[in-house]
Amino acid sequence: MIRYDLLCGDGHGFDAWFRSASDFDSQEARGLLSCPACGSVDVRKALMAPALASARSRGGDEPVTPEAESPPVSLVSGRDEKLRGLLRELKAHVRQTSEDVGERFPEVARQMHAEEIEHRPIRGRATAQEAKALLEEGVPVYPLPAFPEDEN
Repeated sequence: MIRYDLLCGDGHGFDAWFRSASDFDSQEARGLLSCPACGSVDVRKALMAPALASARSRGGDEPVTPEAESPPVSLVSGRDEKLRGLLRELKAHVRQTSEDVGERFPEVARQMHAEEIEHRPIRGRATAQEAKALLEEGVPVYPLPAFPEDEN
C-alpha cells in the first residue's frame, strides 16, 4: 500500500491509499478520483517530502548518510498481526460451522428470528441498508472481518 498526498484543482489537499503507483495512475486516467471537499475530479499528486530522521532526533551528533543501515520496518505491529491472525481464525471457524445462504441472508435471518424456521448458524450477504434494517428489527447480525487480500 502506498499513501499519496493529493491536491484538487481548487487547492484542497487530502490523502489517499492505493495498492500501487500504477493503481493510482489507472484510477486517475479513468477519472475515478475526486476531492472529498468539493467533488472536483481534477486531482493530482501533491509534492511530498520524505520523512528523514535527523541526527538530533536519533539522539546522536552524526549526520544521516545514505550508507547508514536502517533496521527493517514493519508496516503492521506484532500486536496487530496477532489480532489479524485471531480474526482470520474466527472467520475460518464461522465459515466451517455455518451454512452459506448467500443473497437470501436477510430473508432467512428474519424467518429464524420470527421462529418460522429452525435456528441454525448461517452466513451470507446483505447490503448495509439490509443489515441496518435487520438490526432495527432486533435481528442480531455481525459482519465478518474483511482483509485486504479478500475480494470485497
